[in-house]
Amino acid sequence: MQAITVSDRAAGIAGLTPMDLPHPHAAENDVIVRVHAAGFTPGELDWPATWTDRAGRDRTPSVPGHELSGVVVELGYGTTGLSVGQRVFGLTDWTRNGSLAEYTAVEARNLAPLPADVDHTVAAALPISGLTAWQGLFDHGRLTTGQTVLIHGAAGGVGSVAIQLAREAGARVIGTGRAADRVTALELGAHTFVDLQNDTLEDIGEVDVVLDVIGGDIMDRSAALVRAGGTLVAIAMQPRVQPKDGRSVFFVVEPDRARLTELAARLRDGRLKPVVGGVRPLAEAVDAFAPATRTPGKTIIRVTED
Repeated sequence: MQAITVSDRAAGIAGLTPMDLPHPHAAENDVIVRVHAAGFTPGELDWPATWTDRAGRDRTPSVPGHELSGVVVELGYGTTGLSVGQRVFGLTDWTRNGSLAEYTAVEARNLAPLPADVDHTVAAALPISGLTAWQGLFDHGRLTTGQTVLIHGAAGGVGSVAIQLAREAGARVIGTGRAADRVTALELGAHTFVDLQNDTLEDIGEVDVVLDVIGGDIMDRSAALVRAGGTLVAIAMQPRVQPKDGRSVFFVVEPDRARLTELAARLRDGRLKPVVGGVRPLAEAVDAFAPATRTPGKTIIRVTED
């Protein structure tokens, strides 16, 4: 099968290479998915799990990409809850070959059924972004109706979903980003937008929750904006500055079939629209990791046709 692989950690993006790999094996409780569309995170080449298995052993050449939408073609021993021929979407395992391949083996619990009327390219934009936004806002941030949330990177994959979920929950939403992101953030439902290059972040006042996808100085300054009892939620790095009378949380997204199912229902009825920045074929996946121009949302790789 065709796949995109990495073998040289020091080479970074330059080390991404198309390669023919053997068809994957379905272990116990696995399924084999024929991948129709895949999503990736540009920074994942820096993740230790890209290069080693769960025991810390080298597993190169490895296949990056951890979001997929496709069709189940094989069941491993003991697998339940899914069937051959079923459309699915979800997360591949962090320490195994990922989604930038024609076929991949995935733990069945990491996948959810995909309705027939949801396009694979749309579904592939949702697993990491959707689950990160949900878990960050509600599981860790404890956001409730009437509260105010500050969402950094509002036009990105996570931020764009977070705006929509927070707005639906009845929160007041402040989005941030570059000047070019203003229209996208406001159209998605942000009540206010802060241009991080030209506006003063501190002028927004206190908020109940900060969802930070940027890290660095922006995250440090955001800690001072968290009101008493509020939460700074970070996904890019551990918070270096703590809210004075609040709490901070750093987390890594976890698979959740039930939440994926809820997100899929929102896709179907129009309450949630992932921002797809572009769709490219598998042959252009290497170029997609280092795009010449920045676009809002998430770039999706179309691996096989429906």
